[in-house]
Amino acid sequence: FGAGFLLVLLSPFMLVIALLVKLTSKGPVFYTSKRIGRMGRVFDFYKFRSMYIDADARLAEVIDQNEKDGPIFKMQDDPRITRLGRFLRHTSLDELPQLFNVVRGDMSLVGPRPPLPHEVEKYDEYAMERLSVRPGMTCYWQIMGRSNLTFAQWMELDHKYLEEMSVWTDLKILLKTPGAVLKGDGAY
Repeated sequence: FGAGFLLVLLSPFMLVIALLVKLTSKGPVFYTSKRIGRMGRVFDFYKFRSMYIDADARLAEVIDQNEKDGPIFKMQDDPRITRLGRFLRHTSLDELPQLFNVVRGDMSLVGPRPPLPHEVEKYDEYAMERLSVRPGMTCYWQIMGRSNLTFAQWMELDHKYLEEMSVWTDLKILLKTPGAVLKGDGAY
């Protein structure tokens, strides 16, 4: 219900973002990738496209510049990101199409972020536990530092969520998300 309401409320804004993505770089408005959800279920994950269309093919060019530990890839000044994409990522506006994932039941508003299949292949048993719940658009990781955190810290925060999961925890995370987004710490 919450995601449906937000989709209706934000649809004019999302239309403007879609138009800007289309006008500022070649390629589709949306970026779709396979993600792993609850109990290992694979689903199509939606975002506004923030990278050039050949970004996946160019990953090999920048892979040695990974700034993160663990099975994830993060690079603050990734040359594959468009100028508009930098703004969308910093403000998390690129994430708005995930409301469709929530409406479809692939995701929840709150829960551990959905990983890529090649990341899950490198998970240990501790990290795999995060797949026991539906992934979310926001979580402790999103409000407590995002990409400034190590992979181990990210997993600890996901386990904290698993232990504290409740309507009140979700509400607390949802209420803190706009402030974290505006602050922009670790957003890249």
